[in-house]
Amino acid sequence: MASKSSVNAQKEKKISEIVGFMEELENDNTVPRNVKLKIASARQALLEQTELSLRIHKALNELDEIADDANIQPYTRTQIWNIASLLESVLS
Repeated sequence: MASKSSVNAQKEKKISEIVGFMEELENDNTVPRNVKLKIASARQALLEQTELSLRIHKALNELDEIADDANIQPYTRTQIWNIASLLESVLS
């Protein structure tokens, strides 16, 4: 069984990968500016120096708001859902 610190290190590595996916979306020219701002806010929540589950829940709340936005492209919405799924997998 893996130690608690190695499990936390693995989770932090996954968070870093997810942050990278979010940065890609922020740099996508087809994503509206207001959506980019919310993605940036969710990304910043993940980078805070607080408990991991709290950071993930903050980011998921932001991503849920984005996914409900009627003005985003279906492809962008799918990417948001994929990021949310990745975050939820880190919690479990």
